[in-house]
Amino acid sequence: MRKSIVCLLCFLCVVQLKLQAQPGATDSVKTESPVVAKGAKLQLISNKYSFTEGPAVDKKGNVFFSDQPNDKIYKWNASTGEVTVFLDSTGRSNGMMFDKKGNLITCADEHNQVLSISPKKKIKVLLTDINGLHINGPNDVWVTKKGAVYITDPYYQRAYWTRKAPEIKAQNVYYIQKDKAPVTVVDDMMQPNGIIGTPDGKYLYVADIRGNKTFKYTIAADGTLKEKTLYLSKGSDGMTIDNKGNIYITGRGITVYNPAGEQIDFIDITGDRTTNVTFGGKKRDILFITATRSVYTLQMKVKGNQ
Repeated sequence: MRKSIVCLLCFLCVVQLKLQAQPGATDSVKTESPVVAKGAKLQLISNKYSFTEGPAVDKKGNVFFSDQPNDKIYKWNASTGEVTVFLDSTGRSNGMMFDKKGNLITCADEHNQVLSISPKKKIKVLLTDINGLHINGPNDVWVTKKGAVYITDPYYQRAYWTRKAPEIKAQNVYYIQKDKAPVTVVDDMMQPNGIIGTPDGKYLYVADIRGNKTFKYTIAADGTLKEKTLYLSKGSDGMTIDNKGNIYITGRGITVYNPAGEQIDFIDITGDRTTNVTFGGKKRDILFITATRSVYTLQMKVKGNQ
């Protein structure tokens, strides 16, 4: 009996060794993420919305996001996790970002405008037309430390528009400075959408969502763009960047690429298409994700720089 047990154990050991030697036998063992905190799990904040977009973090780490069909901007409190309505009647705000003065810069395509919303909720129109022609439908925005603004201006026909065609045929990226005429800085994309710059103001990433490519530009001293290079053969809706220079791409889940354009992680979000992403929380170490009807958070080991 004892001899039979010994033989059985030896047989099982041989089988185990053979399995370990087979390619793919350890594929189910997930290595530690280079960006997500160890053991962190995706947290659903709410799924009561129609189409969420534009997460933007303020100086306290609170995140503001829009529900465009319902024309609302919500605030996620970094201290309590509570979500409250910040503003109704937002001009159908889409992409958003705070400037250093605490104004919320929003792409409001109801009337094809770029707005500045003060902490006291006073609204100022920054842009509505180029040379007398209405812009298409501002979609996403990046604000420099000096307060200049880059916006993408694709054309997506909205049900609430009376117009049925764009006045400006090209779908461009514009650079806006205070008291100066807007400047077209990208005019060769099929449909620019996601946009994010590096905190040092040296580089700008712009996604051509229809062309399924993301490009990297060097920002010149006058705000214009030069040295266009292909960063990814993949487009994106909203994007963000962390303190390691990694770029976070939306669409199917969140795909993370290092500065060289190599994929280093994938955050799966089943059942929702991701639309935009930013870093929030008091330490800027919480990834805040808008995903169609829902918003999620995820604890990270890296931090945001925006």
